[in-house]
Amino acid sequence: MDFSPEHQLDFIFMLLLIYQIKHYIADFPLQREYMLRKTVASWAFLLPLATHCSVHAVGTLVICLMFRPEMWWLAIADFIIHFFVDRLKSGPKYFGRYNDLSRPGFWNVLGFDQMVHHITHIWIIYMIVVN
Repeated sequence: MDFSPEHQLDFIFMLLLIYQIKHYIADFPLQREYMLRKTVASWAFLLPLATHCSVHAVGTLVICLMFRPEMWWLAIADFIIHFFVDRLKSGPKYFGRYNDLSRPGFWNVLGFDQMVHHITHIWIIYMIVVN
């Protein structure tokens, strides 16, 4: 892979596209019914949420191994950030209490959740490109 300055914008754009696709695949087609149990109030949320976040982390690991193998640890960062953001979004004691799709609170929380995930991806891309 050519990381020269004249190709950096192309590389960044390609990574942005790859991360959008990764995020969609991990959050929708690969998020199974079992993983949706991440919303329960008890500690039973732990394994379903960890499973969902692992799918995201594996996607990031594959991307890192393709372009910057030494940055493998970004997959762990993706897992941790995704775990806490999704728990805050879906936990009934937290923002999960805004679960009425007809109310603005639900959509604001969902939008904030997605924004944080995209900012995480932008940070990961920055780390891949700059380091």
